[in-house]
This record gives sequence, C-alpha cells and structure tokens, in this order.
Amino acid sequence: MNNIARVAIQALAAVLGGTQSLHTDAYDEALALPTEEAARIALRTQQIIAYESGVTHTTDPLGGSYFLENLTLQMENGAFDYFGKLDAMGGMVKAIERGYPQKEIAEASYQYQRAVEAKEKIIVGVNDFVVEEESPHILYIGESVGHQQTAKLKALRARRSNDEVQRRLNDLKRAAGQEPSAGSNGSVCPANTMPYIIDAVRAYASVGEICEALRQVYGTYTEASIT
Repeated sequence: MNNIARVAIQALAAVLGGTQSLHTDAYDEALALPTEEAARIALRTQQIIAYESGVTHTTDPLGGSYFLENLTLQMENGAFDYFGKLDAMGGMVKAIERGYPQKEIAEASYQYQRAVEAKEKIIVGVNDFVVEEESPHILYIGESVGHQQTAKLKALRARRSNDEVQRRLNDLKRAAGQEPSAGSNGSVCPANTMPYIIDAVRAYASVGEICEALRQVYGTYTEASIT
C-alpha cells in the first residue's frame, strides 16, 4: 500500500516537470496484473493531481528553481556523455553487440541493490520500518482464460482467408528482406515494413504469425554475454 503514496509523489513530480504523457502504475503491479481496485486508485491519483492540486493552473510551477535547474543540467550532461560514448563505439547497435548498455544496466542494478541491503538507501517497508503483514490480495488469472483465447484464435483462423494471410505475410517477408537505403544525411534507412504489417493485420494475421514472418528474415537476437 506504500506504493500508493510513492506513485502519487512520482506522478506529481512528472507534472511539475512538464510531462506531456503520464501513466500511474497500480500499487500491486509488481506482483501481478492490477486488481480493479488498484487500477481505480491509480486513475484517481491522476485525477486528484489534475483537478484538486491546482498544479495545472501554472505553466511551470517550479520555474527558476536553482536546485531543479542544476539537476536538469546534470541529467543533460550525463545524457550527452552517454551519447558520446555510444558514438565512439559506432552507434547503439555496435554498443549492444559489445554488451555495453547491458553491462551499464547490470552495474546500476547491482549498485542499487547493494545500497538497499546496506541500508544506505531506505525503502520504507522493505529494508526499514518493516511490519508483519498479511499476504496481499492480488489478481489471479486462471487457465480458462488461455483456453478461451486459444478457442478464439482457432475460430478466427477457420473463418478468415488463410490464402490472403499467407500472401500478406510473404509480402512482409519480402519487404523486410530489402536492402537498407541511404538517407539524405548519409544515414542508413532500413526498409519500412509498417505498411505490410498493417496489411497483414487487416487480413487477420495474428501477432505470432507476423513475428514469425519477421523472425524468418531477421533471425533471433542472442544477447552478447557480459564479461
């Protein structure tokens, strides 16, 4: 339940920062799909900020704050520092192939967990101010849902034109296999597969079938091991 307070503070911070799009997680999403009650509280959190807090009456409520401007500058400089490192590696794809972003994420996760376990970072209810609580009520999805979806997919495949689906999937594979073209600024532009994906969807191809068609062209990505 502490997550309700956390989400409210985080959502307010996002609004104060000028966000153009906001999503509030339900308090139980770390455990399962949200219950109806949790989803409603997440929605009400946004509505209370929008209609009760008054924060939307000012374009930039925290404008001019030295502290926030300094944090913004640090974040900007940190971002450009990463961009420079990625450019030096030959771009993001090359960096991924070298395992650089994966290693950075793993290191950040390690440092965070180390700080939590050493109580250098306090998480209320997790590593301090802990009380005995009953197991939370979370949403359980039964096996019947999977059976229902399987039956719906089987019925769809029975009534659609499977020949048309196959034609659209073949068109998609041909488009995906086209050689990338050079952009006006010298960048490499891969083939635009979106129109073909839309055509496949209109023919009632499933997401799995579309992914499999692309997998046949692109293969399956295997992450580089981090050393």
